[in-house]
Amino acid sequence: MDQSNRYARLDLDEKQLIADGRHVLCAYIMKPKAGYEYLSTAAHFAAESSTGTNVEVSTTDDFTRGVDALVYEIDPDKEIMKIAYPVELFDRNITDGRAMICSFLTLTIGNNQGMGDVEYAKMHDFYVPPAYLRLFDGPAMNIADMWRVLGRDVTHGGMVVGTIIKPKLGLRPKPFADACYEFWLGGDFIKNDEPQGNQTFAPLKETIALVADAMKRAQDETGEAKLFSANITADDPFEMIARGEYILETFGPNADHVAFLVDGYVTGPAAITTCRRQFPGQFLHYHRAGHGAVTSPQSMRGYTAFVLSKMSRLQGASGIHTGTMGFGKMEGDAADKDMAFMLEQDSAEGPFYPQEWLGMKPTTPIISGGMNALRLPGFFDNLGHSNIIQTSGGGAFGHLDGGTAGAKSLRQAQDAWKSGVDLIEYAREHRELARAFESFPHDADTLFPGWREKLKDVVAAE
Repeated sequence: MDQSNRYARLDLDEKQLIADGRHVLCAYIMKPKAGYEYLSTAAHFAAESSTGTNVEVSTTDDFTRGVDALVYEIDPDKEIMKIAYPVELFDRNITDGRAMICSFLTLTIGNNQGMGDVEYAKMHDFYVPPAYLRLFDGPAMNIADMWRVLGRDVTHGGMVVGTIIKPKLGLRPKPFADACYEFWLGGDFIKNDEPQGNQTFAPLKETIALVADAMKRAQDETGEAKLFSANITADDPFEMIARGEYILETFGPNADHVAFLVDGYVTGPAAITTCRRQFPGQFLHYHRAGHGAVTSPQSMRGYTAFVLSKMSRLQGASGIHTGTMGFGKMEGDAADKDMAFMLEQDSAEGPFYPQEWLGMKPTTPIISGGMNALRLPGFFDNLGHSNIIQTSGGGAFGHLDGGTAGAKSLRQAQDAWKSGVDLIEYAREHRELARAFESFPHDADTLFPGWREKLKDVVAAE
């Protein structure tokens, strides 16, 4: 059934839709299946995403027609489809009237993903008008709060030097805590990896107690504050709350040094909101494990990593992993910096829409996945600053001299970049950085040809 007469309005102007502020706008890459016309398929998509179905029903009235989702722009050659969703369509909490991402996803990425006339459809961007934006929680904490704990400038405090304890599974409580202590002697921040929780060989209560003690000892030895991101991910909100409360009680006076990691893609918006609302005084670390199932460029359905990140700011994530923008081991490229800008700036351009955040607190980009000291300068050049959280697992513990030296090499790489000094020249005066060249020779040969000759006297020195 062709529903374009009702669910398509190609005369609508996007700038006017934004100015009116009554619609959430979504841009998709959509292809109909063979034999289906583009506009009629797009209209069917909008109908299924809002007030329609595949047949006319007798219960539809004039008010219902007033909240139809409308296709307002198509470009079949580029497979671009844009839909305007009236704000009234989206569900609100009965307790406080707030908005919810699960409702946004139910409408914009819902049954339409399984429609028989759609070959594929993937959301690449969305726009949130002010009246809807104000109904989302937004972040309570971000990197500025970490900088405050670390005693740094809270505007441009620089990279938080972090790691992920490796291997991510298989360590018992004491070896895990010992690895934390080793890294903290040179670095700032340690996160649980996504599967670390309450395994039988590493009970959470035993592990957390030892990590809290390791933090105290590292702080005493270095005279510097340290940070830990503890995984409280669970299916049950009450389990998450129980884990969070135990962790805060165990860290005691260092409770404000603790972030809570939640695997936000696999557990969904309810887990993120549970953490955001139950623990507003903690940094909410959104780990996106599993997102590649829909966000990968190889997947033609679902939504992109950009869309996932933008949703995370609305939900209240303090920080979210944004990949390495092509400088590490994960999928991505330099253009992914637009994702970081959308998270951290008050006004930013997406691939299709501008977004004004109207003072909503920024979400901090967390950079991880195959990074080491040698890759950091190029990454910072691309991003334009170093005010990020960076977690290197192998890039720290893969250092030939161990985790402490690995942590120091990461900090030294940032210092060299901020000073505008060539990394090889800086390494001549900083042994940990010089040994990073030996630790990661493939990257060294690729990024800094001729380094062996220039550093041979440094790396040979004892």
